[in-house]
Amino acid sequence: MAKFRTLDDVDVKGKRVLLRVDLNVPMDNGRVSDATRLERVAPTITEISDKGGKVILLAHFGRPKGRDAKDSLKPVAEALSNVVKKPVAFADDCIGEPAATAVAGLKDGDILCLENTRFHKEEENNDPAFVAELAKLGDIWVSDAFSAAHRAHASTEGLGHKLPAYAGRTMQAELDALEKALGSPTKPVVAIIGGAKVSTKIDLLENLVNKVDALVIGGGMANTFLHAQGVGVGKSLAEKDLAPTAVRIMEKAEAANCAIILPVDATVAYHFAANAPSHAYGLDAIPADGMILDVGPQSIARIHAAIDDAATLVWNGPLGAFEMQPFDRGTVAAAKHAAERTKAKKLVSIAGGGDTVAALNQAHVAGQFTYVSTAGGAFLEWMEGKPLPGVEVLRTK
Repeated sequence: MAKFRTLDDVDVKGKRVLLRVDLNVPMDNGRVSDATRLERVAPTITEISDKGGKVILLAHFGRPKGRDAKDSLKPVAEALSNVVKKPVAFADDCIGEPAATAVAGLKDGDILCLENTRFHKEEENNDPAFVAELAKLGDIWVSDAFSAAHRAHASTEGLGHKLPAYAGRTMQAELDALEKALGSPTKPVVAIIGGAKVSTKIDLLENLVNKVDALVIGGGMANTFLHAQGVGVGKSLAEKDLAPTAVRIMEKAEAANCAIILPVDATVAYHFAANAPSHAYGLDAIPADGMILDVGPQSIARIHAAIDDAATLVWNGPLGAFEMQPFDRGTVAAAKHAAERTKAKKLVSIAGGGDTVAALNQAHVAGQFTYVSTAGGAFLEWMEGKPLPGVEVLRTK
């Protein structure tokens, strides 16, 4: 795997460092309601500041169509200052006179947050003139926003062609984890892929069957595969029109010597509601008016056995309707089992995707996995085997 340039490869003292971060945090009444993303980028910000670099933060917030006060980064900059325990100045534009004046006033170690890059449509178009305007403000560009690396925008990719480019510590940790997961993993590798629909994960499944030794399929997706095998799935969520796709993926897996592990039993209810009366059934006995809402106890045992066989685990998507008890049982049990194996140093466990992170938090084991990616779309595209523009630009040529 090609090496990436990191902060170890540059002396930032006295330099204007354009640092692309992910500040797209949830807000409630004008206040940051979850500071996880701020905490993730804090080490890179602090390191550059402590080494005497002038930290100039670039970030987007929301999906504004032009300048919109509700999408200003100003309240986020204030929250960030509490996280990094240093003042974070703010400029009310990311280019032009306000940005230039604010940057010119910086002393070594100062931190400045520029206004939302997406207030300019040229950001998402990766417009060369806009890239040049941003580049004027810095001596080097550091990207610490893996979550935006699948987008070729001005601040996430364009700047890497105009200025010396480096990966920040969060980006570096993510790339190291992904390399351990699928780049050059310790085998055998098992992937757990869940979630509601096959349609959103066709590329992912087709890439993984060539990369992993076993593929556990759960969630609503599994019902589509079971239906393709002639199993009656009652009123369960299933994309029956995708049966041929499921068959094709199973055939590809067989050709690649990748075992597909599907549920062997299911937890069935008659209402899609928390604490709805439920019962475990074998696959030959799913009631015609029932809904599969989780894997059953025998399937959980099989998944545990697959995790026991693995040296590396990659996880994306829950095994059932984990938002509602008791249909979180399969996901929580598998998560706890993977966490125990990781703690015992018998497993490298990498997980990512919004629902996955929520499920691991619910099981109280997110901190016990080797790495949990909060990157969502970028994590998924990387797992699909697609090159990410914001990562490619950081490779050593």
